[in-house]
Amino acid sequence: MSNAWLGIETGGTKLLARLVRDEVIVAEERWATTTPEAAEAVLAAFAQGVPLAGAGIAAFGPIVVDPAAANYGEVLATPKPGWTGANLRAALARRLGVPVAVDTDVNAAALAEAATGAGQGCPSLAYVTVGTGIGAGLARDGRTLTGALHPEMGHVPVLRFKGDTTPSACPFHPGCAEGMAAGPALQRRLGGRALEDSPDDFAAVADYLGQFFATIVLAWSPHRIVAGGGVMDVPGLRDAAGERMRVALGGYGVGSAAGGPDFIRPAALEHAGLEGALILARQAAARAR
Repeated sequence: MSNAWLGIETGGTKLLARLVRDEVIVAEERWATTTPEAAEAVLAAFAQGVPLAGAGIAAFGPIVVDPAAANYGEVLATPKPGWTGANLRAALARRLGVPVAVDTDVNAAALAEAATGAGQGCPSLAYVTVGTGIGAGLARDGRTLTGALHPEMGHVPVLRFKGDTTPSACPFHPGCAEGMAAGPALQRRLGGRALEDSPDDFAAVADYLGQFFATIVLAWSPHRIVAGGGVMDVPGLRDAAGERMRVALGGYGVGSAAGGPDFIRPAALEHAGLEGALILARQAAARAR
């Protein structure tokens, strides 16, 4: 049996791919995200001549992630031109002739951080990214949380911080975590200023993220939260959001994990989604046996 695997991460602006054989990286490449047809072509060429055992895709959403669904892997309504209704998973499975699995980029990142990153030793881990948007995924004992679709935690509602009148940047919700604390929200709020140089805005964003983390604790009860994405690189924001999370929880008895000083940790892996895609590839091959 082949011991070569293909991992793919699809993003709004870039595609990443990695080939691994016998646990050694043999090739890695990136391309701009254009059309599904172009993605299929470059990925198939990238893997050409390699006897794969399986492939995995860490994908932007919304996307069908139920392996039992007839349209498993289909991208649902998205603002990314040309991608609504596309199914890169099915196209690559036909083209490569191997099992191909797909999950959300945040779920895949949660798998990888739990296996080899900041969540090692934790039975469950929530991975959060705060950048252009906000997303969260949960890994527990090597499996991810999915249902009829997949978690869209970035759109959970948050309460307005006292005195904050900045309008939401989300076109769907007047006060969700993404609309109040993701990158576009910060651009609207700050107008070019740095968040760390604006104490009132810093306090508001930390509060919104703290509420968001508290919702994850109450809904999922993870043993750890790993928080990545460009917004979380703002100095002091991770710790401030953790403090606001504890305030939002109000001492409610959800276990001791969330009270620990290192409950919210930075991501440890540079390409957690890509590494998670390789885990998905192995899982796809195991299911196909």
